[in-house]
Amino acid sequence: QVQLVESGGGLVQAGGSLRLSCAASGRTFSSYAMGWFRQAPGKEREFVSTINWRSGDTTYYADSVKGRFTISRDNAKNTVYLQMNSLKPEDTAVYYCAARWGTGTYYSGYEYAYWGQGTQVTVSS
Repeated sequence: QVQLVESGGGLVQAGGSLRLSCAASGRTFSSYAMGWFRQAPGKEREFVSTINWRSGDTTYYADSVKGRFTISRDNAKNTVYLQMNSLKPEDTAVYYCAARWGTGTYYSGYEYAYWGQGTQVTVSS
């Protein structure tokens, strides 16, 4: 079992930055691929970014955030991060981190077994 707790959300003006953190329980964090997803009001959950297990040397991003967001992981701290720069009002959503055991990178929410409770990000124009 893995428990995930997100933090770092908040209210920011357009063009600003936030860094989300997702702290995971357990001793095998490095064996999990991690993902970030978001859900805006009235919209379906969408993929944001993913990072593979262990070294985290493979990352992928949704086209909508590519070049602005950066995912990273610190296995010593059992934490995955999402650095969000140049934020836009359309980035407003609840952001969720997710985990699953596996060697690859995973884009669908259905592929993840564990989810955090989410953290609200609001970008004002």
